[in-house]
Amino acid sequence: MSGISQSPHPPARARQLSWLRVLILGLLLFIVTVLVMYWTHNTNLYPTVIVIGNFLVPVVFVAFLYDHQQITSLTPEMIAKSFVMGGVLGVLGASILESLLLPKPTGPNDPISLRSGMIIALIEEGCKIAAVMLLARKIRHDAPIDGLLLGAAVGMGFAALESTGYAFNALIYNQGFVGASIVETVLRGLIAPFGHGTWTAVLGAVLFRESKPHRFRITFPVVMAFIFVVVLHGCWDGLPHTIRVVIPPGLPISLASIVISILGLGTLFLVYRGAEREPAVPET
Repeated sequence: MSGISQSPHPPARARQLSWLRVLILGLLLFIVTVLVMYWTHNTNLYPTVIVIGNFLVPVVFVAFLYDHQQITSLTPEMIAKSFVMGGVLGVLGASILESLLLPKPTGPNDPISLRSGMIIALIEEGCKIAAVMLLARKIRHDAPIDGLLLGAAVGMGFAALESTGYAFNALIYNQGFVGASIVETVLRGLIAPFGHGTWTAVLGAVLFRESKPHRFRITFPVVMAFIFVVVLHGCWDGLPHTIRVVIPPGLPISLASIVISILGLGTLFLVYRGAEREPAVPET
């Protein structure tokens, strides 16, 4: 099998905690880098702060999923390749199509209509799953857990790059105020687990479950899964100003975002448990 090899795994307990070590180390690096940047007034550290901040949660999210399963044949190298290449391909494809199909926003805080949100979702979810299929074209793609992990990696790579762009835009639109960019980075890091990685992981798992070892099949369940994640994504983008609830310390959160987050993570949990129990289908 090209691109995939079976590798020995460390003890299950150690594997299941490795994501936590990554999270703690990443948080320490982020905090120390921010403090040193402000203390020394060295703006050359700004790119380091933004990269660490925007990539930390996506990397931890993928590491958590990878660490808590034992049946995939995907290597860490394949996951890393999907994170980087899939994220880049997804962002590039979405940028081109969105520039052609959507009006150019005049500012970073322009509200997105539900219609525009659905178009964005259709484009971005299509580009991400296309990246998954491209990366998996030379490997067996009949094990749902593999599709879930590849989808999570591509989706979180997309999220990390997108968040980095948002942080850079915050810097520009706030006339070089670094604090605004860091706040944007932290906020997008907090919401990262509820978005791109979850949606593409769900769709990737369904796609692999329905496919043959070396041939993708776009069946009715795949189409329904695609529609489901597009609707979640579109509502996430297009319903940001619905009823809000306030949580301590006075932070307003969209009620729609809470509902969408629960639906997305709940579906991912069910798909994940099903994928763990479902072996690859022998090629016929």
